[in-house]
Amino acid sequence: MVEVQSQSLDTISALPQDTIEKILTHMPIQDALRTSILSRKWRHCWKGMPKLVFDDKYLNTSSCSREIRKYKFVTAIFHVLMLHNGPILEFSISINPDTKIVDEIDQIILYLSQSKNIKKFTFKIWSNDIMGLFIFEDYKLPSVFFSLQGLEHIHLTRCVIELPLTFNGFIMLRSLNLCDVNITGKTLQQLLTNCPILEEFILIVCQDITSTPRTKSTFLELSKCLSSVQVLKIAKYYIKYAEDDSMQQKLPTLLVHLRILFLDVCFLKQDELSYALSVISSSPNLEKIKIEIDIKYKVCGEETRNDLLDLQDYSGINLDHLEELEITNFGNYDPEMEFLKLIVAKSPVLKKARIKLNSDVSMDKENKMLRDLLRLTFPRASLGVDIIVER
Repeated sequence: MVEVQSQSLDTISALPQDTIEKILTHMPIQDALRTSILSRKWRHCWKGMPKLVFDDKYLNTSSCSREIRKYKFVTAIFHVLMLHNGPILEFSISINPDTKIVDEIDQIILYLSQSKNIKKFTFKIWSNDIMGLFIFEDYKLPSVFFSLQGLEHIHLTRCVIELPLTFNGFIMLRSLNLCDVNITGKTLQQLLTNCPILEEFILIVCQDITSTPRTKSTFLELSKCLSSVQVLKIAKYYIKYAEDDSMQQKLPTLLVHLRILFLDVCFLKQDELSYALSVISSSPNLEKIKIEIDIKYKVCGEETRNDLLDLQDYSGINLDHLEELEITNFGNYDPEMEFLKLIVAKSPVLKKARIKLNSDVSMDKENKMLRDLLRLTFPRASLGVDIIVER
């Protein structure tokens, strides 16, 4: 038995250093630190971990007071940073809104700015209370954050973003994920303009802290900054389509690199449906489209029912590369069905169209929709398309 244990220990100790570090990066940080007791070789391995993820969720299960939990969390972060002796390529921190450590986060970012190695930065504020997201004050990013010139991936939640006058752009940035951030339209355009090789852009529940009808950005203006983007997701960001609310069938700048598109759209608002169709018609190389239908029709505007877009105006759309279509919260209203038929009719290589029904759709309405979809007169550019309807 002693011999078997010795051989097992030798096997662990014989692992290459980079393999050990990869193993550690898949563990919660507290567990990674505990591996120092495995063997002499493992004692200091965690100090070279290239990916550091700190999450205060595990502390909230403790019976300690909030102040003690906060102290433990902050102490753990600085303990790791001070003893870390390798390059930090990825840094992630997730906190509860109750964990008020603004000054400490500023110091952490200042520490990270002294290194040119960091490639990915993630900051999240999580809450068990759904409404909690709108109660607590957002965290304002310090100006030193914008000096992290080597960043390739940024994921920010619940932050206030104001660019310093010395901002020179993120010239290496490939993905930008902004969730419920406070940022002006002008600042957002400036930020995107200075990310020349951006490939993925996600904008969810964004708030303009100085928004007025005159200063709010239009999607036409925003699209000019997205010419290199391959993945685009815009959800619940209610910007105007155009300054004069005019409807254009194509954007002034073609999104020739765009392959994957996610949009949140109310089909009963002309400007939202028009902007969705304009983005699609201006993206000739799309491979996947996912539409999340806003089901709050009373919010969208019932008054628009009698003045809907004529989708025949968009019959010139060509989706020669589209392979996958997904529509969620489908209510089987006329504009939704016409949109579905339009996309299917213009996609010669479409393989799958997945329709996820709104829970309010009755069985009779669902059966009628299925009959409409199965009619031979329903035009399909791709004979092999698999149309899946599910709740």
